Amino acid sequence: MSFESKLLIPLHVKYIQNLGDSKDDLTYHLTAHLRMNAIYWGLTALCVMDQKNALDREEMIKFVMDCWDDEAGAFGAHPDHDAHILSTLSAIQILTIHDALDRVDVPRIVHFILSLQQPSGVFSGDSFGEIDTRFLYCAVSALSLLGQLDKLDKDKAVEYIRQCKNFDGGFGSVIGAESHAGQVFVCTAALAILDRLDIVDVATLGWWLAERQLPSGGLNGRPEKLEDVCYSFWVLSSLSILNKLTWIDTDKLISFILSAQDPDAGGIADRPGDMADVFHTLFGVAGLSLLGFPGLMDIDPVYCMPASVIEAKGLRKGWKALPRRAS
Repeated sequence: MSFESKLLIPLHVKYIQNLGDSKDDLTYHLTAHLRMNAIYWGLTALCVMDQKNALDREEMIKFVMDCWDDEAGAFGAHPDHDAHILSTLSAIQILTIHDALDRVDVPRIVHFILSLQQPSGVFSGDSFGEIDTRFLYCAVSALSLLGQLDKLDKDKAVEYIRQCKNFDGGFGSVIGAESHAGQVFVCTAALAILDRLDIVDVATLGWWLAERQLPSGGLNGRPEKLEDVCYSFWVLSSLSILNKLTWIDTDKLISFILSAQDPDAGGIADRPGDMADVFHTLFGVAGLSLLGFPGLMDIDPVYCMPASVIEAKGLRKGWKALPRRAS
């Protein structure tokens, strides 16, 4: 059996474990603004591969708490970085997976998140005001995980998402922006959490998502773009929420994801032959999980977290993955 037909779990675990050992590399410091996200990506990938304990729990929690921005009342991406809603959601996800939410000041985080909602219903990422449906999803997901979703002005949030819906059934980053698979995920998943999937034109959006598959088997984010492993999650998660996963060629997509593995150092790249990174490693294994690949744990496509964690919190929505295949 070639490496392209199996998932190299031990190599990928080692790859994730080694990510924090490169503190002398310039790249490590140039990516400090992604550090909290990267820890969430690595931890979640390990959980999907049933290797949650491959990273030290207390060391991870300590890093998260060291990123607390006490002035803002939320989390930055790295110690001494300003708070942002992206890193705040990742921090909440990490702490939720490790059952450590009791260590945070929930009322202050809720206040920070709610302060970012704009009159239109969308959210900014921080006090500087950039808006994006990604940030709206972060707010909805974080408040849900904290058990504080009742504090959100849900009607305004839903109305903004509705205004971002395009003729092709997809959603953009802001009102009037073109449909993009990443934005389709954040909008569809936010609507799932808010129990407002009635906003979605299921048949039209399902068709648009299925059209993202290229002859290679990989998926792209919008028409005329290259295939990329990360869309294995963005597209599949939305199809899973819509119960339309059978609308794509699953075997070809599995082959594409596996072909993007690094058979020497581990990790998964955006496409075959490129350098692996932890972002694509997570979304590659997450996509494989939704496709029923053998030996993996279930991932919740709405929260992009271990399904067992979301179920334990009573937050599971009506998504469907493909049946787990036999090894």
